[in-house]
Amino acid sequence: MQRRLLLSVLVGAATGAQGPIKLAPYYPTPASVVVKMLALGDLKPGEKMFDLGSGDGRIVIAAAQRFRAEAVGVELDKDLCKQSLERIRKLGLEKTAQIVNGDILKQDYSSADLITVYLLPNSNDKVQPLLERQLKKGTRVVAHDFEFRGWTPVKVEDIEDDGEGRSHTLFLYRR
Repeated sequence: MQRRLLLSVLVGAATGAQGPIKLAPYYPTPASVVVKMLALGDLKPGEKMFDLGSGDGRIVIAAAQRFRAEAVGVELDKDLCKQSLERIRKLGLEKTAQIVNGDILKQDYSSADLITVYLLPNSNDKVQPLLERQLKKGTRVVAHDFEFRGWTPVKVEDIEDDGEGRSHTLFLYRR
């Protein structure tokens, strides 16, 4: 019930955008889920990861800081980009973490070892053909709460309580 209510709120918030289409509203991933997403994706030091719709940069920062990966976030919202970049600068992570202010549908992900997404189902549908064209064999994709249609996850992880009383499901795909 709680997830269905959240989905209706998110879908309502994501409609009616002009210009580049905002594929998901800003809804931060809880810190406990961030770490589980990166661990499920088996992110290793030195690998390159992209977070599509990076919001405040928390997944990018965790990937660079905790997993010592080269982390890139793509975020359409200029204020969230600015906030993320400031936090990256304050943490001294500029060499391994960056945020691209842009449309996730207009980026090159061919260098990715891992992609993380927390997008709505219709947004996953829009980004899926791009990922199918660009991702090299073996690239991992971790989707938070919403599956990619037609892709079979190699692992599904249910999180009963994120520490804030909400449940989540993570889907791991390998291209």
